[in-house]
Amino acid sequence: MKTIYLVRHASATGQPADSPLTEHGRRQALALVDFFKHKEIDIIYSSPFKRAVDTIKPLANSKGIEVLEDERLGERVLSTVNFEDWREKLKQSFEDFELMFEGGESHSTAMDRAKSLIEDLLCSDDDHILLVSHGNMTTLLMRYFNESFGYDCLMEMTNPDVFELVVSSESTLLNRIWDDRI
Repeated sequence: MKTIYLVRHASATGQPADSPLTEHGRRQALALVDFFKHKEIDIIYSSPFKRAVDTIKPLANSKGIEVLEDERLGERVLSTVNFEDWREKLKQSFEDFELMFEGGESHSTAMDRAKSLIEDLLCSDDDHILLVSHGNMTTLLMRYFNESFGYDCLMEMTNPDVFELVVSSESTLLNRIWDDRI
């Protein structure tokens, strides 16, 4: 049996890969330390984006665990074009997984990244795994186990957010466990 924690990064100043956490986001990152205090974690993987790494660094330091950056956890790029109606475009991409906007990545391609990572983790010796990513990618990681996760799930997520996946040979349980403490 494996337990996989999916963590969406804390509040950040923007979407670029080098966007830092806001002051509130830094407090949220510290709240994760207390939140995970009594939870076992063997290994931590993070998107290489600054906001994801900075979200999990305080927890990793408190547990003495190195953060392993994995490109597969990077956020899905909708487009290099700045759309006024980006939410509508994002919704369309959940309706058509092959849809790709200029300079962007289709959901199908991003889902392949998610699938590759999950399959590697399920074959690993680690039983308590923490993954830090972004809203869209976290939704796709959950979708690997339950196809009902999509646009609405993404829009309901908070920054940060935490989901627990308990995977055994018989079943997979997926629950939101974050309590919006800060």
